[in-house]
Amino acid sequence: MTAVSDSLIFRTILSTPASASIWSDTARTSYYLRIEAALAAVQARLAIVPQRAADEIVKCCDVTLVDWERLERETVLVGYPVLGVVRQIVGRVNEVEGGLGEWMHWGATTQDITDTATVLQLRDTLTLVGECFDSVTESLSELCETHKTTPVAARSNLQKAVPMSFGFKLARLLATFHRHRTRLAELRSRLLVLEFGGAAGTLATIPEVGLRCQEELAKELGLAVPDIAWHTERDRIAEAGAFFALVTGTCAKFALDVKLMMQTEVGEVSEPYVPHRGSSSTMPQKRNPISCAYITAMASTVRQLSAALFDAMVEDHERSTGPWEIEWIVLPQICTLTHATLKQTSELIAGLEVHPAAMQKNLEISKGAIVSEAVMMGLGKTLGRQYAHDLVYDLCREAAKTGKPLLELLIEHPEVKLSRQELEKLCDPANYLGYSVEMVEKVLRLVKQEEARLSTAPAPSHQTLIPGDPL
Repeated sequence: MTAVSDSLIFRTILSTPASASIWSDTARTSYYLRIEAALAAVQARLAIVPQRAADEIVKCCDVTLVDWERLERETVLVGYPVLGVVRQIVGRVNEVEGGLGEWMHWGATTQDITDTATVLQLRDTLTLVGECFDSVTESLSELCETHKTTPVAARSNLQKAVPMSFGFKLARLLATFHRHRTRLAELRSRLLVLEFGGAAGTLATIPEVGLRCQEELAKELGLAVPDIAWHTERDRIAEAGAFFALVTGTCAKFALDVKLMMQTEVGEVSEPYVPHRGSSSTMPQKRNPISCAYITAMASTVRQLSAALFDAMVEDHERSTGPWEIEWIVLPQICTLTHATLKQTSELIAGLEVHPAAMQKNLEISKGAIVSEAVMMGLGKTLGRQYAHDLVYDLCREAAKTGKPLLELLIEHPEVKLSRQELEKLCDPANYLGYSVEMVEKVLRLVKQEEARLSTAPAPSHQTLIPGDPL
């Protein structure tokens, strides 16, 4: 195993079949051929190349015709696979009519084809990411609605802070994914751009109609027209890597919270139950947070690999010597790990087991100290906020030492003039959720509005390439 996507054991855990297929040799070569076929068709329409040549080139741009062993040999020799692919197609077309294949790849350079193929691969990867966003959003919305009033302890510095609703905690995650959906739309507009400029990006080999050819090729592939060549301006690719790092980082933050809440002594949530999943080889009682562990590992790896894309931005002059190839190494791993992280996260959220009874029990552990802020503010109206703070501080310490509930200590204290009923209200965690419910409902409204907008938006003009399909 040289990559997790190659492993028979890990390929559906640390990768996914859908994302791995996009970044496979077969798919990458299919993208090359798709671009070459589109280029020939466009150039025939513009009378740059003969129509007969274009027709035969399109016919031969079929990935099932590729001699993979020959392509490997020529890639090792040349250093890039595009020339080897072009040579095979040129040879096949020349067999139909001598010299006809020489019209293939007209005015293009290796990096034009490679970069545009990378953009198409990233486009199809982002489609998978968007689908995961949809499933995550749907599951989170349901959980937020169900638990918008379920009291749970908020934690600060790993200590109980104040009560909040569990729906509030989940709604923060939902709001983050809502922002990621916005980022995804913005990223698409900057990333999905054709690269077609020739040797140094000036399109010097196609006089008079070069820019028209560029526009028509972009239209044919469903991409935007570049404002100028970007062979060594790699901000688009680096931004995609940063986006993947952001998304997986969000997944890892949630996974960390689930791990902590799933501890035996806490027990507020559990990963979806599947018989024997997360079990131990020596401790039969164990139910390890295995999905969270994988999410953590994959997200960390994506962050590290995405940093390499910023190194790849430092490229020399108009065509680089080395930094460009960094993308070939890390992008397949970043994309497959990102999709796998999102799939694991989606399944974790969809099947998350929530234990409100344990949440209530944990709220009561501190004998009322969890609502000390509420009590302090309630007493502060007559005693002064700082004086009330110090009084409640001392009573909380006494509750911790004696095990006596804060409520009873407050009732017994001579300076506390509130009635038992008023103190019971202050000491009930369910009465101190702040605007948890309102904020959850606000996020849910935003998400519903976005879903309504997306449902009326026109569908993307492109279709994901299925490796092996006729081009």
